[in-house]
Order: sequence, then C-alpha cells, then structure tokens
Amino acid sequence: MEKWFSQRRKSKVLELADRQLALAIETVNELEDAITAASNKNIGDAKKQIERLFITEEEVDTIRRTIFEESTRGILPLSDREDLMHLVKRLDVMADHVKDSGRSVLLLLEVNIPKELWNAYELMAKDLVECAKVLKSSIEKLGSDPAEARILSQKVDEVEKKADEKYLKIKGLLLKSDKFVTPSMLLLLKDLVESMEQVADSCDDTADYVRILTITKETA
Repeated sequence: MEKWFSQRRKSKVLELADRQLALAIETVNELEDAITAASNKNIGDAKKQIERLFITEEEVDTIRRTIFEESTRGILPLSDREDLMHLVKRLDVMADHVKDSGRSVLLLLEVNIPKELWNAYELMAKDLVECAKVLKSSIEKLGSDPAEARILSQKVDEVEKKADEKYLKIKGLLLKSDKFVTPSMLLLLKDLVESMEQVADSCDDTADYVRILTITKETA
C-alpha cells in the first residue's frame, strides 16, 4: 500500500510538471495574441488576452508551489527531484517576465502608439513564441531522447538570437520616436521591450539547463 501511494504521488508530481510546462508556454502565446490585437487596434481583444495571461501565470505559480511541496515528500530520487525543481523554477521565472510584458501592454493600450512600433513588437513576440515552443519540445524529449533534446535546446539559442536582433531594432526605433510619443510612453515602451528580452533570455537559460541535463542522462 505504501508503495502504491508513493507511485501515485510520483505520477501526480510529473503530471503537475507537464501542466506547468504547457501553461508557461501558453503565457507566451497569449502575450503574442495581445500584442497582435493591440497592433490591429483591437483594444477589447487585447485586454481579454492579457486577462487570460494573468490568470494563466497565476496558475503557473500555484503549480510551482504545489510541485515544491510534493517533492519534499521524497517521492522522487534526489537527483531527479533537484532537476525537476530547477526546471519548474526557471519556467516560473519566464512566465513572470511574460506577465511583466503584459502589464506594459495593458498600460500602452490607453495611448496612441504608432503602428510601426506595434508591428516591431509583434515580430519580436513571434520569436518568443517560437523560442518557447522549441523549449517545450526539448524538455519533453529529455526522458526519451536526450540527444534530440540537446539538439532542440541548441535551436532555442538560435531563436533567442533572432529575438535579440528584434530587441536591438526596437531600441533603435524608440530613439527615433520622440516626436511621436511622449517621454512617459517611451518609458513604458522601453519597459515592454526589456521584459520581452528577459522572456527570451530566461527561455534560453532554461534551454542551457536542459543541455546540461542531457549530458548527465547520457553519462548516467
């Protein structure tokens, strides 16, 4: 009976981890949808997407706490437990940065932002979605195909570089936008692009950790 309960708890933790991964990636999708809606002047849709993003991020955080609590029961081997907790924490950090981006978008919906700027943010958001999607695939391959997981983790780095190029382009646009937007709007736009860059950086950081895990698993 004790072994049965242990297995049930182990399954629960892994199911929660899968759920957290899916939700963390979903926050990035919701951010892209919100920015696309804002770019197209669909303010109502943008607000709805941001509301969904906030709810999703809260669930990501709740699941993180639950996984930590369940993991302390010793239902997983120590090394596996530490690996899982590091991954869970990194995904939570990524979702936090997405939420920060959503807050900036929400405030910017109240003012008139030039279409050219929104388009640039939209292109960067697409890179973030691709980055998160590849990261998800990499993590999912960890248990079954470490070699493929490593290849995918390296691809995350490639996509992150594309997002970084968009980041620099937006910074350049902001330098030239002082005639079209107020200083306070520029500050918000700066906050948005920087939090989006942090999403890409945390995604890449998680991929780096996945790469380390693939080496550990192959040599185990």
